[in-house]
Amino acid sequence: MQKAFDIEQLVEAGAITNELDYERAMIADRKLRLLAKESVHFKKMRSRLRNLIAAYEKKEWNKQTVADTAKLAESERIFIENRKTRIKKELKALDLTQEQLAAILGHKSKTHMSELINGVKPFQLTDLLVISKLLKIDMKTLIPPFLSAADRTKVLSALQQLNNPKLEKRAWAF
Repeated sequence: MQKAFDIEQLVEAGAITNELDYERAMIADRKLRLLAKESVHFKKMRSRLRNLIAAYEKKEWNKQTVADTAKLAESERIFIENRKTRIKKELKALDLTQEQLAAILGHKSKTHMSELINGVKPFQLTDLLVISKLLKIDMKTLIPPFLSAADRTKVLSALQQLNNPKLEKRAWAF
């Protein structure tokens, strides 16, 4: 599931380029606040992220309407939080730790597993399939029901180029 939002990719890109990524960055900043207390890596990442947020606000403040993108970013945050809660509940019921789940999934780092569960990094589809079967969690609870901003833009652009009236009515879904 590499199409999901990845905080490290955003930081490495060196700029926030749209309102959706800005809202995601704000949510990521709150998550990193907690993780930064445990790790120098996350502290540095949060510092860089906050610089990107400040630069975007300075450049774009009051230029775009934020209601829809804020709503989408909040939906993503709620989805990830619900998924995290469900995974942790099922792990607890089976007396498994996140570290043991990481070993099952073939991840060597406890930190990496924490990043996946907390939504800092996106899960791979194979990870979600194993989690679904192992923890008896419906895939609808594990797979985000939204596309990244870049994918959404690609789909909408392709729909416009096709100029198919039957598809125009469905474009709102993206």
